[in-house]
Amino acid sequence: MKPKQTLLIVGPKGTGGIDRYITEQRRYLEDRMDVRVYTRYTAPKGEGLELAARMLLSSLVAVTLFPFQRRPDIVHVHSSHTYSFYRAAFFALFSKYVWGVPVVFHIHGSSFDDFLATDSRAVRRLQSLVFDAVDDVVVLSEYWRGLVSRLAGEEKVHVMANAVEPAEYDPTYPTDPVHLVFVSNLIERKGIREFLDAVEILESTPGLDFEVSIGGRGPHADRAEAVAAAHDNVSYLGFLSEEDKRDLISRGTVFVLPTYAEGLPIAMLEGMAGGNAIVTTPVGSIPEVITDDRGILVTPGDAEELARALARLVSNPEEAVRMGRTNRAAIEERYSWQSNADELVAMYAEAA
Repeated sequence: MKPKQTLLIVGPKGTGGIDRYITEQRRYLEDRMDVRVYTRYTAPKGEGLELAARMLLSSLVAVTLFPFQRRPDIVHVHSSHTYSFYRAAFFALFSKYVWGVPVVFHIHGSSFDDFLATDSRAVRRLQSLVFDAVDDVVVLSEYWRGLVSRLAGEEKVHVMANAVEPAEYDPTYPTDPVHLVFVSNLIERKGIREFLDAVEILESTPGLDFEVSIGGRGPHADRAEAVAAAHDNVSYLGFLSEEDKRDLISRGTVFVLPTYAEGLPIAMLEGMAGGNAIVTTPVGSIPEVITDDRGILVTPGDAEELARALARLVSNPEEAVRMGRTNRAAIEERYSWQSNADELVAMYAEAA
């Protein structure tokens, strides 16, 4: 019997979407390949110089220990922008030029477009070195393909959307009342401040029947807790386990993510898998997924526009449910992990 190919997945641990992607990637590939994961480095905590020192130490440890890994048949490196890219560059270049194996470079991150537009000659040179060296580059959408192809070449770049497992969600499509759900890090970039402002606007609007659930932790947790304390129909749930998060999303009608910057957010796909209409913003790859029959796009940072979009769906629950059912079907047909795993295996086979 022919031995399975060995795949080494390299990426950060405890960094939200990338961490979840790597976990699922391993789960869905381990019956087809010999999968190993190198996630020795984590997202450091702290601020200022403390954060910089922790990041540097974490990277030095990861880089120092990496060459002692057993040589695999294929390496799949996950990267975001700036600091994450610099670290990932070492793994990609070492794998290609020392181990001599095919390398897949997978780009995540909300601001990679800004990173590609850097004025730094040194950074541009490093970008060119990495994209010239690797065999394939995975991006999340056509938007990112257009940007990355300028450096990597069109033949190397593959569009492969993020994915979720639809079987883990059991949509209920509630309308009595309409259930608005926000689950994310409670940081400014995710639009939590605007969402809380929009909730306050809805609360002051007569004739609207709705409930709100907020999950997650972060700098704006105190405000979320205060808004929940002021209104009986608003709940702040704090940190949620994966199981509790999936259960909450499955009980939602509208998933809200008024984000300022994204690649293709897994959280949004989770909302779709749970049968939710989506209210979000036209950033990154989102407009390629959220069309008029799937949700409403609003301007980042505009709480009043966000409130109007939410009021529209609260007032027209049939429209929200129709969008939610369309989203669930889209996940099953296009954004499931099974189809994603098939694409990965085909790409590895071609690279090898």
